[in-house]
Amino acid sequence: QVLLVESGGGSVQAGGSLRLSCAASGFTYRTYFMGWFRQAPGKEREGVATINPNGRTNYADSVKGRFTISADNAKNTLYLQMNSLKPEDTAMYYCAAGRTEYCAGGCLDDFLYNNWGQGTQVTVSS
Repeated sequence: QVLLVESGGGSVQAGGSLRLSCAASGFTYRTYFMGWFRQAPGKEREGVATINPNGRTNYADSVKGRFTISADNAKNTLYLQMNSLKPEDTAMYYCAAGRTEYCAGGCLDDFLYNNWGQGTQVTVSS
């Protein structure tokens, strides 16, 4: 059984940083591509960042240059380093595991993923 557990969310002022973690059990990160998504109140869920087992990454335009996705395969943990946070980054953040090993495209569409964590809240104040 695949289980994803996010942590690291919290409240921070604009310009601050947070690092989200996603601990996985029931599979290994090199088996599937992985992603971070977020959903703000009243808005649709959006893809933030993805990483393939070969290390290829992709980011939403809104977070490029500020967020970094990475994976520690030895710890079976996915990370999202978020710098220069803005109030519009406020959302519930979710990690997800893809349906296949690799994703050739942008990989930011949520239908490509079939296992999700419970989410961790990020709140950025101005």
